[in-house]
Amino acid sequence: MSSLQRQQKAVPPGAAFLFALAVAILVAGCAGAGSFGGSRASVVAWALPQGFSAETLHAGAFDLLALQRSGVGQSLTIYIEGDGAAWHSPWSPPADPTPQRPVALAMAAADVSGSVAYLGRPCQYLDAGALQGCAVGYWTQRRFAPEVVAAYMAALDSLKARHGVARLNLVGHSGGGVIATLLAQRRNDIDTLVTVASPLALQAWVQHHLVSPLTGSLDPATSVMPVLVAKAVHFAGEKDTVVPPAVIDVFVRTQGGRMVGLADQDHECCWASAWPRLLEQLQ
Repeated sequence: MSSLQRQQKAVPPGAAFLFALAVAILVAGCAGAGSFGGSRASVVAWALPQGFSAETLHAGAFDLLALQRSGVGQSLTIYIEGDGAAWHSPWSPPADPTPQRPVALAMAAADVSGSVAYLGRPCQYLDAGALQGCAVGYWTQRRFAPEVVAAYMAALDSLKARHGVARLNLVGHSGGGVIATLLAQRRNDIDTLVTVASPLALQAWVQHHLVSPLTGSLDPATSVMPVLVAKAVHFAGEKDTVVPPAVIDVFVRTQGGRMVGLADQDHECCWASAWPRLLEQLQ
């Protein structure tokens, strides 16, 4: 039996890759801008001076952190956060999935094209008591489960009503892009879908890393529902070893949209600083 086979038998399905993913994200984050996450309080303190207001959205079985900022025009763009904190080992997911450096929030702050809203992921940004009631599966194997998608469906409906808009734009980083794509496959009110360094073809993703599938999660690449949007753009970092462009290309070839590869980007660095320029290219 090979060392990889022994590792796969010793840890839960997909855990070794999730650990490697988290370590890669942590290293990339250390190489980028300073940390401003780690807790709800620190993220809100960072976002308030940039015009965001904070609230908790009760969506399905989850409480999601929402940060909102009104802008000029009738558009509302919703940013969805990535998968969060690093794993301590292949056997030990983090006790709290709150990201140390929320890339999607940094991107949202850089977007001055209209009104923007930011959504955390299930179990992120909770206090200790609330976190105890949030199952660890929602930041490991079931991060893209049907009930998670249903919660975001409700959250988007709530944000539409609050901002008085009929149409939405969705942006997601990493796993947040998977959520955004699953939503775009189920809604008819999305004008633009943009994903950034997102493992949109989960089966191809785990095969690339030679690990077991994420049981209980929905795979956008195997959906029979089309992405009904006017514009779908999927950014890939050509230096990204966590989600290589080939994985994103599998999704594009089966589900459509356009992949844009960027030579200097990896999984985290430096999407936020490049975001104003990339937004201009999307116009």
